[in-house]
Amino acid sequence: MGDTEQKEEFNRLALGKHYGWPYVFADGKINLKQEDPPETTKAELAKTAEKPVLLYTAHAAPMQVVFYTATQFPPEYRNDAFITMHGSWNTKPPVGYEIVRVKFDNGKPVAMEPFLTGFLFQQPEGTYAQFGRPAGLAAWKDGSLLVSDDDAGVVYRISYGSTSAAKR
Repeated sequence: MGDTEQKEEFNRLALGKHYGWPYVFADGKINLKQEDPPETTKAELAKTAEKPVLLYTAHAAPMQVVFYTATQFPPEYRNDAFITMHGSWNTKPPVGYEIVRVKFDNGKPVAMEPFLTGFLFQQPEGTYAQFGRPAGLAAWKDGSLLVSDDDAGVVYRISYGSTSAAKR
């Protein structure tokens, strides 16, 4: 559908609800590349499909989500979510290659924002290169986040606090 469609969706899933895909996406957009579903039309399906709670950059390629319930990070991070965005392989310019934070307010997602970037960079001649591709994500028992990079073959540990606190 191009470099800017279909945006990544953050949905609140509920039993018995439908979310439209592959016939409807984003805020009720009709997927013209699909035949009508059996027993209805895409337009009818769009009227009843649940809309995403949040949208993010198309083709960022979410891989893993973790809800942060630990206490190492400041209280404003508690119960937020982190998502690894593996990155696009064919968009211009490339997107993703980051960890995003989904901020919650009173149990409701209100925003998605970059949390850890730097896996993708623009070179002086204008082309892009990647340092790695975030894939897996987990909260470690000490409250830090572990991020696997399936391009570099490493696991990064993200912790919060001073270096003296990290030595304890």
